Formats: sequence, C-alpha cells, structure tokens
Amino acid sequence: MKNNYFFVYCVFAVFILLAGCNRTEDIVALQRGEPISPVYAAEGDNVLIWTDYVPTLVPLSSRLEVKISGEYDIAKLATDSMIFNGHVTTPEVVTISDGRQTAVVPVLPNLPYRQGLTSFSISDNSVEIGFHGAAAGEVENPSFLMIIQNALLPTKVLKMNGENSWLIRLDIAEEEYYRLMQQERTYLRVFASDEHYRYNDLLIPLQKGKPVRSTKELTRHDNQAQILYSLMVDRFCNGDTDNDAPLNRGDVLPQVDYQGGDLAGVTEKIRAGFFDSLNINTIWLSPLSQNPTTAWGLNEDPYTRFSGYHGYWPVYNTKLDNRMGTPEQLHELLAVAHEHNINVILDYVANHLHIESPTLKEHPDWITDSILPDGRRNFELWDECRLTTWFDVHIPTLDLEREDVCDAMTDTALYWMQEYDFDGYRHDACKHIPLGYWRMFTRKLKTRLPERDFWMIGETYGSPELISSYVKSGMLNAQFDFTVYHTAIEVLGKQQSMRRIADAIEDACRYYGDHHTMGNISGNHDKCRFISLAGGAVSWNEDDKHAGWTRQIGVTADGDKQNEERAFKKALLLEVINLTIPGVPCIYQGDEYGQAGANDPDNRRMMRFGGLSDNERRMREQVVKLTQLRKTKMPLLYGDYCLMFCDHDLLVFSRTYAGDTVIVAINNADVARDITLEGLNIHVEPNDYCIL
Repeated sequence: MKNNYFFVYCVFAVFILLAGCNRTEDIVALQRGEPISPVYAAEGDNVLIWTDYVPTLVPLSSRLEVKISGEYDIAKLATDSMIFNGHVTTPEVVTISDGRQTAVVPVLPNLPYRQGLTSFSISDNSVEIGFHGAAAGEVENPSFLMIIQNALLPTKVLKMNGENSWLIRLDIAEEEYYRLMQQERTYLRVFASDEHYRYNDLLIPLQKGKPVRSTKELTRHDNQAQILYSLMVDRFCNGDTDNDAPLNRGDVLPQVDYQGGDLAGVTEKIRAGFFDSLNINTIWLSPLSQNPTTAWGLNEDPYTRFSGYHGYWPVYNTKLDNRMGTPEQLHELLAVAHEHNINVILDYVANHLHIESPTLKEHPDWITDSILPDGRRNFELWDECRLTTWFDVHIPTLDLEREDVCDAMTDTALYWMQEYDFDGYRHDACKHIPLGYWRMFTRKLKTRLPERDFWMIGETYGSPELISSYVKSGMLNAQFDFTVYHTAIEVLGKQQSMRRIADAIEDACRYYGDHHTMGNISGNHDKCRFISLAGGAVSWNEDDKHAGWTRQIGVTADGDKQNEERAFKKALLLEVINLTIPGVPCIYQGDEYGQAGANDPDNRRMMRFGGLSDNERRMREQVVKLTQLRKTKMPLLYGDYCLMFCDHDLLVFSRTYAGDTVIVAINNADVARDITLEGLNIHVEPNDYCIL
C-alpha cells in the first residue's frame, strides 16, 4: 500500500503496563472484542485524534508515552484522559501491543467523505466489494483496510476480481485467526480511500467466520437489528390494581398524577403479543427507582404540582418504586420478554437525586453549588454550566467530578444489571454528566459482568461533536440523533427542502460511523407529538407545553378531514425515514397509530390498545409493514447508504448489502412525482413513499 494514494494512517506501538492484571488475556479479549472506534487524522499531517476509550486496558488516570519513528516528526493523539506523543511509521493503523498480542485501530484520513463503497456479493468464504453510484468508475487507485473485530487481515486476502471489483477471502489458514473465526459473532470492517476521498466503510456480520446472509441468522443481541419501543411505565398499561397509589391531591391535576401503569401491565402486553405484532425486539422502560410519595414542582397556569409518575426524581437509586411493581414482577417481565426474543433496556438517572433522598441527607456535600460566583441561580443553564446546573430546586445535581461521588453512583447503576437480567440502558441527561463517570461505569460493567451483552444509548442535546464524544466502544454505544429528528419534522411539517434531511443523514454517517446505532426517534416524552404539529392542532411558534394545558389537542385545529389525512401521511413519512436510514429506529408509545398531543404532560396520555379511528388503524398497519420490512431485509440493517437523488420535495436513497438493494423514495410534495434513476422508473404519490 503506497503512501501516495493510501489514506493518512499511522501505526502506533502502545506498550501498556497494568499492575495486577493479566495483560495477554486482556489484549486477546481486546483483539476479539468489541470493535474499537477509528482514529481520525485532523488538520495537519502530525495531528491524529484518538476517539475511543478502552476501559479494560487503560487505567482512568493513565498518560501513555509512545516511542515511534517514521515519516512525520510528531504525532499527537489526545483523549480526555490520555496524551500520546511519538513518531509515525507506516500508514495503516494504530496498533496496541504488549509485545505478544496486538489489536489494531483504523485511522481515517483527513479527506472529504464520499459514499460509494458497497458489497456486491458474499459466499461462505469471501466478500466481493467495489464501488457504485456516482463513485463507480471514478475511484483512483483505491486502497483498502480490512479488519475483523480488532485484528488486521493480511493484504494477501484481497485480490482484484474485475475492473471495479475486489474479493476478500475469509478462509484464512493462519493460526492467529483461528480462535477469532470460531466466535459466534464477529464483524468484518472494510475501509477505503483514494487520493481524493475517504469512502463509507462496510460492516459485514460474520457467524463463526462466515458472512451472514439472512436476517434469520441474527439474534436480539445484534445491535443493528434492533427496533426500539419507548414506553412510560405509568402511562402504558395497568396490570395490577393493587399497587395503584395516586396522590389524589387537590393541588395535583390528573394529567400529572399516577394513572396506574405498571410492570405487570407491560408483561401482560408482551404475553399478548403486542410487541411481537409490531416487530419490536427492544423495549425501553422509563426509570423504575423509587420516587417521592409527595408532590413537587409548580406550574402556575393552570396551577398544579406534580407527582413523580415519570420516574425521573429518584429518592432511592437501588429500590424499585412500589407503584411500578415488585422485584418478582420485574424478574418475570424480563424472563417473559426474553422468551419472546425481546431485549429490555432500563432508563437510568445519574445526574441528580431528589432532595428527600437519604443519600443526600447523609452526604449534603455531594451536590454542586446552586449559586454561581456572580450570584446567579445555577438553574437550567444547560450549556453555560453544563456539568453543574440544577434541573429544578428539588432535584440537586450531583458533583460527579468527585471520584467518591462518581464511584458510589456508578455502583448504583451497576446494581440494576447485577440484580436483574436487563440488556442495557437508556442513560438520561448524558451531556450533564462528566466523561469520567462514563469511563468508570463502562470499566466496571465490562470487567465485573464480562459475559453479558449490553447496549447503552444516551440522551444529549447539542452539537454532533459533543454527542459523538460519548459514542465509542468504551463508553456509550449510541445516542439519540435529535439532529435528524428535528430536521425531519421541520422539513416534513413545514414543506422545507428534503436536501436538509439528506444532509443530516450524511452528517450522522460522518460523525458516528456508517453503521452506527444512533436512535432515530418518532418522538419522545419531552416532545410535542409530531402529528399535531403537522396537522396544525399545535402551532410551530407557540408554547407547546402550555397548549396542552389550555385546550384539547387533536390532530388538526379545525377538524378538516382532508388536512387530517395529510397529517397522518406526514407522520408516516417520519416513520419511513426512521425505519430505513442507518441507525436504530425508536417508536415512542402511540406514535405507531398517530397519537395526538402537545408537549409534556399532554404527550404522556395513557396508551390506547383499541378504539382506534380509521386513520389511526391505517397508520398502524403501515408501520407494521415497515417494521416487517426492516426486520427481514439485510440491506436495511447492514447495507451501505447511498444518496441517489434529492431536490426540494423528493428524496431517493439506496441501502445495499451483498448485492441486494432496497431503494427508498420519499415524496414531501402535494403532487405526485415520477423519476427515472439508473434505468428504474419510480412513481410516488403525493406525501407518500415507495420502497423497491
């Protein structure tokens, strides 16, 4: 591989000294373990950005110096806890080594990103790759890097197979790959570039060394294959009336009091096949920690205080809220879900504790200062005081930059995984929690429960740079992609250019990887229901929380049937986007049938399992067709994304895996569209979609 056309890769020999642990076993586990995120070349030939964190190898306080000689004078890799200084050798990968075992990390070049790399076909022992779309025939002297998990494949496995085709052989005889190829699930990663571009990477799942051809070979532990369903336990289904305990206070309106949903209700719906009928294989439960039995907070118009029905005001972090159910009922829920091949992830709150918490009373110094040095109240300063600001007066923010506080809180988070058979977490308010917390927590999770498969997704509002700082193999697997969500609802609801959506999808691939598991949401418990925005029942410019308190929110403001049908079509187009682009689709309870509503608390109405209108029933039927397609089509799970066409109203893209291509056309106009692309005639009705 020649320097003049291969991307700006660098090899680093990292000699890791760990007191009290078996280095070889750790390195072997790393080589066969979860793929490490790539290193990025930054501006200037001597700057590389290390984007990952390896919790099983690197002590939290480590600063490693690396001696390397080569083409460049200095190479600097910076993380939040480590700085590497050295010299560059051959341009391929970062190599972590103890002298006996190694693991490699790809380095992505500082070149413009371009789509076009694809897999043409697969067999038991090989993968055929090449370029398609605009890149076909234009790639100049491409170079490839092939990695299985964190082991670099030798260049001899790659052979030219035609003018625009290369064959990667997987029947490798070398003993060092034998144990790797015997694993139940590994991943082949392929990176490519030429002198001008860095191309999208490929991800090919392998089962005992053989490429996976069908979704039937996948399990609920294959993260890219997830279809996520978000539910608020108190507002989902009441399966056990014995634990009903509303506050029944005159100063707490019914909308913000407990309404009886519980764990028994979720279990009941799993058994009844509700989630199976939607092709859901991952359920996200709202927080289950004990919340206060009294009312807190205040809304002045209308006047009401609030119960802790939502679960985000933990008093005891390791105690199950009695209104949600018993430990036995939670164990039963998890067992029944797993019998249905459904994962369950738990929403966990680490940023704060309720002021009634015995922990805070015992350790009053564990919280951040609510008054800033200039005398201002440190409340809701989300960006200015990101790591210290309080969410409200009754939920003080914990000072997680203190190691003793961080240690205690990571232990309480770990408790739920040790005590119950959860499959992962949805982490609340990630950006308000320092990175040190996530490093400590993932280190505990991976070292104390090494045999368990966990998937962790976080919630962060902010720039892609901030969001991606948490997304790495040693921290969170993913975060919710609010950029794609906000862009999509504005474009669909306001008739803006579809080019904005295309750009947001491409940005997500650039920042989080082409095969990321970022959550693509239909909405959530903090958002106005999109269908009510699309139908005009809620104005884009009004206070959407206040709207829900002051009037009954439906789909439209005037009851116009034609406008209502159009709003349902717009809501369905959002589901089409989420269920066909890279990432993990996430349906918020009720969005599958077009539940109307303003923002919190109106977006938290009790779930309906019957009595749907004709439009709601049709919406649900279409969503089921989409989830079935997502469930059964490998291109929609592991296929490379390629933009085919986009103008103001029409977006057309493809997903390709092993030569199998799914084409998605989305028409945001009030008139039909016809287009011919690559010899294929595509017709899309107004505010509709076509999948080929």
